This record gives sequence, structure tokens and C-alpha cells, in this order.
Amino acid sequence: MATGNHSIVTEFILAGLTEKPELQLLLFLFFLGVYVVTVMGNLGMITLIGLSSHLHTPMYYFLSSLSFIDLCYSTVIIPKMLVNFVTEKNIISYPECMTQLYFFIFFIISEGHILAVMAYDRYVAICKPLLYNVTMSYQVCSWLVVEVYMMGLIGATVHTGCMLTVVFCKDKIINHYFCDLFPLLELSCSSTYINELVLLCLSAFNILAPTLAIFGSYVSIIASILRIHSTEGRSKAFSTGSSHILAVTIFYGSAAFMYLQPSNVSSMEQSKVSSVFYTTIVPILNPLIYSLRNKDVKVVLNKLIEKRLFCFSKDL
Repeated sequence: MATGNHSIVTEFILAGLTEKPELQLLLFLFFLGVYVVTVMGNLGMITLIGLSSHLHTPMYYFLSSLSFIDLCYSTVIIPKMLVNFVTEKNIISYPECMTQLYFFIFFIISEGHILAVMAYDRYVAICKPLLYNVTMSYQVCSWLVVEVYMMGLIGATVHTGCMLTVVFCKDKIINHYFCDLFPLLELSCSSTYINELVLLCLSAFNILAPTLAIFGSYVSIIASILRIHSTEGRSKAFSTGSSHILAVTIFYGSAAFMYLQPSNVSSMEQSKVSSVFYTTIVPILNPLIYSLRNKDVKVVLNKLIEKRLFCFSKDL
């Protein structure tokens, strides 16, 4: 098909989460609240880890990276999503759409790999405690985080590069609340075979590889825990990994449902519901999971609050 017959697309219209007008205000207030809590929770976690020398360990170094990633990719998605609830047409330019797609993919892939790194950290801490300080040195931790972002950079560059070759000549309305891969490919009038093949291969790698790494780590962790004779020791070891397992299950479950199937299998409405989990719910849950279920964080937080209250009462 000759490209000369097609007009150049300069902008898209985001259809949003729902077309029901009676739900727009309610959803706007809900997701605005979610975003505020997400920003406060993740910034609070980063600040808490940075201020407390007690939390300057590999586990919390990775946790602060996770909070940074959650903060960034929720900021890439939610503000534009909120606009859709208060405007008749949520227009997004072609360059802005490609930019949103690039950073969304960058941070979503980085999230998957940082969770795998955190699982490896727990594996070393529980299964090889005597070698922990050597194995998880500052240099090793730094390189692991760099590799996490490199995986995100490669994935985002490949996906967005492929998307830039797509010819858009159909309806400009993206049936989603942000610029995602499948909804954009639906608007193409050129062949999307290569794009879908790349999407399936990279999604399989970026979901299955970290998942296998996490699974392998926790199989070894559980086997090691079962060899611990004291009940207190087992309880402490289980509590260390339970928060991470919960975060991993929510993230990978929703991501796998969205990307590890052909685009014609699930409806776009199902995809919207699934994507809500990993674009808005996961970033708000992670700081809650790791703060409410983590004894070290709760102790440091309580000490910080007590110190602030003491200083406040002293000033009075």
C-alpha cells in the first residue's frame, strides 16, 4: 500500500477508561487520590531510606529504586489519565504519545527486573548469610541497578523504534487511557507482524526471565527456611520475603494477562482493567506493602515520628 495515499497523523485522541459521563467525576476523584497517595508514599519511602542509616543496606537500596520507578511510571500515566475525566476530548500529539510510550515501557520493564534483583538479594541473605556482605557489596548492587535500567532502555528503544515505522491511517481514537502498544497497533494500516512478533518476544523475555529468576530464588529460600529448626527463625525468614512475593504476584499477574497473549484474544475493555492494576494500583500498593509489613521500616518510621513530636512539643 503506497504511503502517499495516507495523511500524516499529528495527534491522537485518548478514549479514556470509560465513556459513561456519570462515572467521570467519581473516577477523577478516585485516581487523583490514588496519585497523591502514590507520590507521597514513594517519596516518603525514598526519603525515609535516605535519612536512616539503619536502612542503608542492599535490600533498602533496591527498595528505594523500586519506589523511584513506581513514582516515575505512575507520573507518566496518571496525570494524562486525569485530564480525560475533565475534558471532552483528551488530545495527545504524536510526539507526546511516542514519548509517553517510551518512558512507560522503560519504567515498566525496569520494575520487572528490579523485583527479580530484590528476590536475588533475599536469596543471598537467607541461603548464604555468611557471604552476604561480600556477594551484595556496594559495587555489585550498583551494577545490578545499572543493568535493570539498561534492560528498560533497550526494551523501550526497540519497541518505540518499531512503533515509529508504523503507518497510521485509520481512526485517530486510541481505545485506551494512555499510549500503549496494542491500542496503537490497532490503528495501523501497514503490516504489524514484525511489531507483534517483537512485542511477544520481548514481553516473554521481560516477564518470563525475571519470573523464573524470582521462582528459582524463592524455591531455594523455602528449602532453606524448612531446614531452620527454630520457629522464630522460620517466622523471621518468611516475613522477610512475604512482602516481596505479594508485590511480585500483583505486578506479574496483571502484566502477563495483558502482554502474553495475541492482541485478538482479549477485548480492549479487559486490557484496560488489567492495565489499571500495574499502572495505578501497583505503584500505590508497593510502599504500603513494604512499610506496613516491614518491621525495620515501621521501627524507623515510629522513631522519626516520635522525634518530630518531641521537637514540636519542645518548641511549644
